[in-house]
Amino acid sequence: MTLTDPFQQLQSALDLLDEQFFSPEPFTLRGCTQCYGEEDFEVLSGPVHLVPDDLVVATVLEVPSHWSDFPGLFRRMTPRILRAAVMDELHVFPDMLATRLLEAGWQQWPAPQRDAVTDLWHAWLRATLHRFPSTAPVGDAARVIAASTGTLKPWLDIWSNTLTPAADQHLEDLVDDWNAEWGMEDLRLGAMDEYHATPELTAWLQGAVWNRLSRTQQDELSAMWRILAESATDG
Repeated sequence: MTLTDPFQQLQSALDLLDEQFFSPEPFTLRGCTQCYGEEDFEVLSGPVHLVPDDLVVATVLEVPSHWSDFPGLFRRMTPRILRAAVMDELHVFPDMLATRLLEAGWQQWPAPQRDAVTDLWHAWLRATLHRFPSTAPVGDAARVIAASTGTLKPWLDIWSNTLTPAADQHLEDLVDDWNAEWGMEDLRLGAMDEYHATPELTAWLQGAVWNRLSRTQQDELSAMWRILAESATDG
């Protein structure tokens, strides 16, 4: 395994999260006493590696107002949360994870922590595109990354440049899943629909990867775009 191996890069990115987010500074958390007891707040205030999985998930599932310091709680739990997401062990809807990252203000974190998260986005996507089936569905990774960063284009560019059979199989699945389940004519990502993905996704499908789609998918997408164009004209 070489340093350019995408799976080694992913592991290195996960390890870097642990390093950058470790803090010896004391942390005190309070929260909703109807949902959690004193022992829960003590555990969440203590060493991150000792927090049980259910409380890690609660950091994502509960609304921020449940906690006295949601940004602080989420930031210190970030390595646990994102490692579980990458390993498909978080069991939280990806749009919810993206929204919580935004609510935690991850793009205003100290540069080393912000860069470590961004490095993970690159490594997660590249590793996913080199294996089919992947540990976590590529659609989940794409939803988290795009909604939390507010763009699809740089991540789609990585996909365009990944010329592997696995990347093509993921492309087929992504088009089928997103078109059937979410409707690519108006695709919005994030639990609060923070990011409108349709413009960038459409441009990518019509351009860089069009010839990598199956004929059936090309026909279905062309029909959808034609109907949308006619509707816009009629309107």
